[in-house]
Amino acid sequence: MAPRIAVLGCGYWGSNHIRTLKKLDALHAVSDANRARAEGFAAEEDCLAIPPEEIFGRDDVDAIIMALPPQFHAEFAVRAVEAGKDVLVEKPIALTVADAERAVAAAREHKRIFMVGHVLRFHPAFEKLKALIDNGELGEVKYIHSHRLGLGKFHTENDALWDLAPHDLSMILAITGQPPVEVRGEGAAILDNLSDFAHLHMRFASGVRSHLFTSRLNPYRERRLTVVGTKAMAVFDDVESWDRKLAVYRHAVWQDSGQWAFTANEPAYVEIVNDAMPLTRELQHFIDCIETRREPRTSGEEAITVLRILTAGSVIHD
Repeated sequence: MAPRIAVLGCGYWGSNHIRTLKKLDALHAVSDANRARAEGFAAEEDCLAIPPEEIFGRDDVDAIIMALPPQFHAEFAVRAVEAGKDVLVEKPIALTVADAERAVAAAREHKRIFMVGHVLRFHPAFEKLKALIDNGELGEVKYIHSHRLGLGKFHTENDALWDLAPHDLSMILAITGQPPVEVRGEGAAILDNLSDFAHLHMRFASGVRSHLFTSRLNPYRERRLTVVGTKAMAVFDDVESWDRKLAVYRHAVWQDSGQWAFTANEPAYVEIVNDAMPLTRELQHFIDCIETRREPRTSGEEAITVLRILTAGSVIHD
């Protein structure tokens, strides 16, 4: 029997979880502080509506997906795992490293699955990019940069860095296989005292350098991850159509008689098998982890590393 999963938080992203779980025949219940909203989804998707204060004690709930304002994630995750529930917590899993460590430690103590909603790790284009890197197609990775720009969303508790960077940091950590040894952040607050523009500069022990740029006050959307290797460069552009989402540039740069020379080649677009949307693949992975008790690809330990980077790179504005 498929695990019985409840979604706690029926806002924008929670509603995506609800509809996707329904298609996977794993949606058992929904829960929200706004009871009318939860009951509306329950009627629409033919599932139970359970008040938040009751959901942790329910024997008919095996796992809980938390899509809440991040300041509530750690507290509710601890309650869930202590009640014997597996959890998938949306990013960021907390607003402090200490709270994140407490939640992950509780899951480990109670032998519960703790997965984090870094959904782009399950994007077919990123999985293909990771395979190209692992197979040596790009040569030795030297530099990674990502741009995640757009207009909104605006939050009162977390800035553009905390809201937008976790996905890219998760992908960068997957590529490097190690945390950075140096993090430097820059930020600009335009609307209030939270950064609307944020930059992160990272250095890794392997010698890889990385730069990340996020903005929630940008006139156009950009969702681009670029990896520079010694043999080739690759770009994962999630704004592009499926047949152009992953491009490989086999440029060459060398020295000739003490002068630099290079050749610029047209991109080769890599075929991507679009068998399911990233969220569907993420939730199927969560279900598989519940059933097999395997460690999730996007684990709590990874989320703690992401929070440490965010904390180190945050800029406080008066």
